[in-house]
Amino acid sequence: MKIDTTGRVIGSFLVVAAYFIILHVNITLGVMMQFIGDAISVPFFIRTKSWDVVIMLAFLLIISSTKLLPTP
Repeated sequence: MKIDTTGRVIGSFLVVAAYFIILHVNITLGVMMQFIGDAISVPFFIRTKSWDVVIMLAFLLIISSTKLLPTP
């Protein structure tokens, strides 16, 4: 199994777990988990030339990063 395939599998589990964490535990922790899960999934989709998924994940990464910024 290639490393990017392993990253996609781990990333998928992280995204599902992050959804639970966001809803029931802590928003910041869940968003960090989602950010990491999305980020480690991107290389697989670049290799397989799934550009629609790459664009969607990039969009979700941008949204997640805005939640991690401190609010004034």
